[in-house]
Amino acid sequence: MPDPAELRRRVLTTWTDSPARFREDANAEEDLVLGGYRDRLLVELAQNAADAATRAGDRGHLRLELTGDVLRAANTGAPLDDDGVQALASLRASAKRDAGATVGRFGVGFAAVLAVSDEPAVVSTDRSVRFSAAETRAAVAAVPALADELARRGGAVPVLRLPFPADGAPPAGFATEVVLPLRPGATGQVRAALAGLDAGLLLALPALARVDVVVDGAVRTLSSLPAQGADRVLTDGERATTWRVVQRAGELPAELLADRPVEERDRRGYTVTWALPVADGVPVPLTGRQVVHAPTPSDEPLSLPARLIAPFPLGPDRRHVAPGPVTDALVAVAADGYAELLAALPADPVLLQIVPRTGLAAAELDAVLGGAVLDRLRGSAWLPPADPEEALLRPDRAVALDDPTDERVAALVGVLPGLLPAAWSRRSDAAVLGALGVRRAGLAEVVEAVRGVQRPGAWWAGLYAALETADREELAALPVPLADGRTAHGPAGVLLADASLPADRLGPLGLRIADPAAAAGPARRVLERLGARPATAAAVLADPGVRAAVESSLDEADDGADVGPLAVAVLTLVAAAGTAPGELPWLAELALPDDDGGWAPAGELVRPGSPLADVLAPGSLGVLDPGFAAGQDGAALRAVGVLDTFALLTAEDPDDLDVDRAEEWVDAVLDRLPADAPPPVWPPLTAVRDLELVRDWDRALPLLAALPVAALADVDLGGTAVPGYLRWWLRTSPVLHGARPDRLRAPDAVELQGLYDPVPELPADVLALLRPPAAVADVLADVEDALDLLDRLGDPGRTVGPAALRTVYADLAAALADVDVEPPRRVRVAPDRVSDEAVVLDAPWLQPLVGPDVVPAGGAPGPVADLLDLPLASEQAGRARVTSRAARTVRWAEVPGAGLAAARLGVPELPGSVAVHPTLTVTGGRTVAWWPGEPDAVDGSPAALGRALAWRSGVWSLHHPKGGGVRPPPAGRRAGCRGRRAAAAAGVLTALWCTSQPRATLAQLVPGRRTAAPALCSRRVPEDRPRGGRRMRHGTRWTARALGVAAALALGAAVVVAPAASATPPGGGTGGSAPPVGCAELTTARLALPGTTVTSAVSDPGDATTPASCRVTLTVTHPPAGDAVTVWVHLPTDT
Repeated sequence: MPDPAELRRRVLTTWTDSPARFREDANAEEDLVLGGYRDRLLVELAQNAADAATRAGDRGHLRLELTGDVLRAANTGAPLDDDGVQALASLRASAKRDAGATVGRFGVGFAAVLAVSDEPAVVSTDRSVRFSAAETRAAVAAVPALADELARRGGAVPVLRLPFPADGAPPAGFATEVVLPLRPGATGQVRAALAGLDAGLLLALPALARVDVVVDGAVRTLSSLPAQGADRVLTDGERATTWRVVQRAGELPAELLADRPVEERDRRGYTVTWALPVADGVPVPLTGRQVVHAPTPSDEPLSLPARLIAPFPLGPDRRHVAPGPVTDALVAVAADGYAELLAALPADPVLLQIVPRTGLAAAELDAVLGGAVLDRLRGSAWLPPADPEEALLRPDRAVALDDPTDERVAALVGVLPGLLPAAWSRRSDAAVLGALGVRRAGLAEVVEAVRGVQRPGAWWAGLYAALETADREELAALPVPLADGRTAHGPAGVLLADASLPADRLGPLGLRIADPAAAAGPARRVLERLGARPATAAAVLADPGVRAAVESSLDEADDGADVGPLAVAVLTLVAAAGTAPGELPWLAELALPDDDGGWAPAGELVRPGSPLADVLAPGSLGVLDPGFAAGQDGAALRAVGVLDTFALLTAEDPDDLDVDRAEEWVDAVLDRLPADAPPPVWPPLTAVRDLELVRDWDRALPLLAALPVAALADVDLGGTAVPGYLRWWLRTSPVLHGARPDRLRAPDAVELQGLYDPVPELPADVLALLRPPAAVADVLADVEDALDLLDRLGDPGRTVGPAALRTVYADLAAALADVDVEPPRRVRVAPDRVSDEAVVLDAPWLQPLVGPDVVPAGGAPGPVADLLDLPLASEQAGRARVTSRAARTVRWAEVPGAGLAAARLGVPELPGSVAVHPTLTVTGGRTVAWWPGEPDAVDGSPAALGRALAWRSGVWSLHHPKGGGVRPPPAGRRAGCRGRRAAAAAGVLTALWCTSQPRATLAQLVPGRRTAAPALCSRRVPEDRPRGGRRMRHGTRWTARALGVAAALALGAAVVVAPAASATPPGGGTGGSAPPVGCAELTTARLALPGTTVTSAVSDPGDATTPASCRVTLTVTHPPAGDAVTVWVHLPTDT
C-alpha cells in the first residue's frame, strides 16, 4: 500500500510552523472522542458500512467480530480510496460531500474508534492505512517546537492526523475492514455494546441489509428483509420483528438553510421516517427510553413510543438537535407522518397508547413535536365509530362513555352520535381522549339522551341489562316503557309483571306496569335495583295507587261513578295474591254493592247465606248483593272484609282496638297482675268484632270456637297469662241461655259443687273457649269473680265442699287484699250452713268457748277476720284460763309410748309436762278437752293428749286438718316426716285410751265429727284374748275406713305391743262356725300396707253383743324398734 508520508509531512509542517494548530487539532479530536462520539463506536462503524454500500449501489453487509482484544469491522461496498484516507486524516472534512444519500456528513465519525483503541487500522482492497498514538507521539516529540506543548499535554496527541502505511487485506467477500486493537480495559465495554446492538439500527441505515455480530466465534445476525409494502421485517437471530414504516421525503426550501453551515446548505433533501413494531397488524408501542434518530441515535429524548428518523440539524456536540427553521420544518413533516402512521394502522384501542401525552414531554423538541402531532390528530378522521355504518370520526366529533361497557355502547348506538367503542373509551385513556378533544358522556347524559326515544321493549331490556352495575342515583330518571304505551320517567314504583298476574283484568286500577319485553331477563333485576317492584299480585296490592283507589271508591260511588270494574279488579288481584282476611285492613274500605242497590264498604257487609248472617241481629250489618257475590271468589271476598264469619282485628296497643268493651277488658286483665308489677309491655293483640250484634249464641259459639288460634289464645303480660279479649268478653256476657260462663262451673269442677251450677252440655271446643271456672283458684284470678264468690259463700241456698270451705276464706282474703270490699251479711260456717254472727277461730282450743258458728280461717285468721269484718275467737274469749285442778302432772317424756313418739318426731325426748284433769274447765266454768300452756292441760282422753302433743310439736295442721286450719306460732315448725311421727305418737296415747275406754268411737279420736262414728274398741274383752289384745267393732258403713284406721294405728304402735311369738288369737285361732264368704280375700284386698303382713283372716262366730265377723290377724314390724305386734280387728260378715 502507498505510504501516506506526504500527508504526515504536511501535518507535521503545519504543527511545526504553528504549535497552536497542534494544540487545536489535539483539543478538537479529544472533544470528539470524549464528547459527541464517546459511545458511538458501533453506530459509526455501521454508518460507514452503509455509506460504502450506498456508494457501491448495493445493499451492504457488515460483520463485527470480537476476537480476544481485537475488534474487527468488515463491510462490503466501495473500498477505501485516497479521498477516504485524506478524510480519515482530517478534521471535519468528509469525503461524502456530494453523496446526498449517504449518512455521514461531517467527516468526524471515525474518531469514535479512539474511545477503545490507540492503534486503529483500515485495510481495504485498494488502500490501507493505520493510525498510532505511539508513533504520532514519537513524531511530535522529534519536533523541538512541539516539545513544550507535548509535555504540557502529558503526551496526549491527535492520533488521526498522522496516517501510516498498513499491510493486510480485508476478509474474502468484504471490501474494507477496520481493525481495532483494544486498549486494556476496553474489551468489556465493547462486548457489552455488541450484546446490546439492536436490529432497529437498520431502520436508520436502509443501505445495510445485514450485520453479523461475532463474539468469541458465536454469530448473531441482524438483518433487514426487503420491504413489503409499508412494512419492514428486521431479524435478530431467530426473532423477527415487523415494523410499520411511514416515510415522507422532500426538499427543504433553500432559505430555511440560510443559517446552517455552508456544506449543509447543499443537502436540502430529506426523508422523515416513522417506524412502529406491529404484531398481526396491531401496533406494539415501544417501551423504554426513546430518542430522536438524526439519522443515527441522538441524545434528544422522545416521549412518543415510535422510532423517528429524520435529518435534524445537530448542534456542535453532535448529540442534540439544533433549533431553527430547518428543525421546525422537519417537525411539521414528522407530525404529518405520525398522523399518517396512525391512520394507516388497523383501528385498535392500542393506538391511543401512541397518542402524545400532554405534560409528559421530556424536552423542548419533544413538546413541540407532541403538540404538532396532537394538532394533526385532532383534525383528522381516524377514530373508529361504535356504529359500523358510520365513517371514521374526528376526535372533536367523537363521544366516549364515562363508564363504558360493550353492552352499553351497543345499546346506545344510534342514540348518541359519534359514540366510540367501549375499548376506545376506557377510563385509563381518559387523559389521551381529553387531549384529543373527545367529549365524555356520563350516565346523566345517557339518561337524557334516551328520553323520548321510541324503541321496542327488547332494546330497552338490553339497555337496562347494560346499566346493571351503574350508579343507582344517576339512573333515577331512567325512562321505562309501560305496558299500556305510556312511559314512566324513572323506575321507582314501576311494577314488573309476573307471569301469574292477571294484568289484562287490572286496567281500571291505572297501574304503572312495565312493558314485559323491556323487563325480560337481566333487565328485571336492574329495574328492581332501581326501585321497580315485582308485579306479583301482592306487590300490586302494595302499590299506593291501588290503596288510594280502594280508599276513595266509596266516595266515587256516592258521586255516581261506576266503581264496579274497580271492585272486580281489586278482588281479582286479591284472589291472585292469596291475601288473608285482615292482612290488609284498608281493603275493607272497598266499595261493593249491597242487596239494597247501594254501595257499602266491604268490611260492613255480610256474605249472603253465610253462617254469620244467620246469627247476627237483623239489620245490624249490610248484606252483599247476591248476584255480585255469586260471581266472585269467596276467599277474595273474605280478604277484603266481607264477613261470612266473625272478623278479627289486630293491634299493637290495646288503645287501638275498636271493639265492644275493649276498655273494660283492659281494666279486668290489668287487675289480674300483681299489685307491684310494672306497667306491662303489650304483645300484638287479636280481637273479634261485632260480638255485640249476635242474636243466636247457640250457633255463634261454634263459629267463634273455630276462629284462628290467635283469637282464642291468652295474652302474656310480663309472665302472667290473662284471658284474651274474645274469651273475656264471652265469659262475662250472658251467652249460655242468659247465663254468664264465669258464673257457672266446669262439669268436673268438684271443688265448686254447690256454689256454682254446671254449664250445660257443650262441644269440647266451645267449652275450651269459654273455660268456665274449674276450681276456686280460677275464680280468684278475677276480682269481680272473687267478689261474686264471696257473696255465694253467704248464700244459704248453696253448699260448699268441706275441703274447699277449709281454705276458701283465706284464699279470698289474699285475692282481695288490695280491694275495698263490702263485708258480706252472712258467712259460711259449715258446708251446709251460714250464719250472720260468727267468729274466726284463731286458736283451736278456744272452739268450745265460742259456739258452733266458727268460720274456718285456712291458716290466715287475721286477714279472714278483716275481710269478713268478724271478731277473732281469741278476742271473744278474752283472758280465759284453766280453773280446774289437775289430778296429776307428769312430764311428756314419762307418758307411756313417749319414747316411740319422740323417735317419730326426731327428738331425743318429748319436752315439757302435761297435767291430766278429771274434768278440764276454764274461766266461766266451761269444759274443754285440752288447753295449751306449761304444763299442757288435758282431760285425759287420747284425743286431748294427741291434740296437745300435736300443738306443742308444731304439726297441728298435718295431724288435724279439721282443726280450723290454725297453725301454732312456734318458730322453726317442721312438716313432712315429723308430722307422721307426731301421728304415731298420738297413736300410742290412743292405745292407752282404748285400754280404759272400751266403748270409744272414731268421733273421739277425730274431734269435731258430728255424724255417727263406728267404735274403735270392742264392747267387751274376750277372756281368751292375749294380754294387751283388743277387739275393734265397726259398723257396716265404716268398714273400709275402720280397716284403714286400724292399719294406721298399727303402723304407729296404736295398740298394746306384745311379742309376736307369744301372741295367740282369741280362741286359739278356731271359731265356732264356718268363715263367712269373703273373709279369706281380706289377706290381699284391703291391707296391702308397707311393713304390714296379714297372717290370717278367719271367722269369729260372735256372741250376744258381738255379731259374727271376720277376725283378721295383722303382723306389723316397726323399723325404729324392731318389734312385731299382732292386732285383731273384727269386721261384720255382711261386708
